[in-house]
Amino acid sequence: MRRATRISVAVSAVVLALGAAAAQAQQSTMTFFVTSVGLGKGADLGGLDGADAHCNALAKAAGSKLKNWRAYLSTTLPGGEAGVNARDRIGKGPWRNAKGVVVGANVNDLHSDKSKVTKQTALTEKGEVVSGRGDAVNMHDILTGSDPQGRYSTAGGDTTCGNWTKSGEGSAIVGHHDRAGLKDTRHMKSWNSSHGSRGCSLEALKGSGGAGLFYCFAAN
Repeated sequence: MRRATRISVAVSAVVLALGAAAAQAQQSTMTFFVTSVGLGKGADLGGLDGADAHCNALAKAAGSKLKNWRAYLSTTLPGGEAGVNARDRIGKGPWRNAKGVVVGANVNDLHSDKSKVTKQTALTEKGEVVSGRGDAVNMHDILTGSDPQGRYSTAGGDTTCGNWTKSGEGSAIVGHHDRAGLKDTRHMKSWNSSHGSRGCSLEALKGSGGAGLFYCFAAN
């Protein structure tokens, strides 16, 4: 019995090791994820630099060797000047989640009906599903500040919570990572441009189903 127990333990160890190796292999090809956590200050991400740094830190902690992660966020400038487009920050693709599933072959596909960003594919850097509509805690509002084509909004007003520096009054455009696969078609909205937030604080973001999360893409 003792010998059988030792064999069983050894087999279990091998299975665990193989599982860990497989997970690391998937992580090494990951070029897209939703942040598993925000920065704790609502939509105040420390600007684009702070958001990019968060993407890189989470990716590194998950085992990614890539070092040029960019937050999928647009910004605007005062006086009607051109802002920064999220789509221009993320490289050329293709982009794969932590499980190796391609969510977008290139920039144009990502911003078309060919986009594969759904609740099942918009995983965190850990390969975990982000809760959405119908779950106990809804976190499907993903910060983007963008229009459906991934460009900065020309709608007027605050659409980026002060270019990701506000945690109080203001608003930011958010997308729904769980936009597809819903039975109620009224809620099948865009993954990157569904509506404006109720404010910029963490409490305000939670009020409409958010948690200060955002998309990260490897621009390598």
